[in-house]
Amino acid sequence: MQSDEHSYVQDMVTHNRVVVFSKTHCPHCSDSKTLLSDMGVEYKTVELDQMNNGGKVQNVLGRITDARTVPRIFINGQCVGGNSDLKSLDQSGKLKDLLQKDNS
Repeated sequence: MQSDEHSYVQDMVTHNRVVVFSKTHCPHCSDSKTLLSDMGVEYKTVELDQMNNGGKVQNVLGRITDARTVPRIFINGQCVGGNSDLKSLDQSGKLKDLLQKDNS
């Protein structure tokens, strides 16, 4: 049986095209959100440090993505990694391609 936190992560990732699991005072998280905003991308932010069970959600992200660091960014249901991964995708032009794909 899945935990409430695991179900929450799956629900967020399934029902939002772009999700950034973040912490409010994390500079890498801010960079990622700024990049997406500057591109005009609508995204859902989950601020783990504002949640009572944020540590548990972060543990679930660690199990799902093999990394507990934030940000953890999902596009079309797939984890693309963190801030440096997002920047690399942007610089290579692949981020735009991912964002243009249908979410079905």
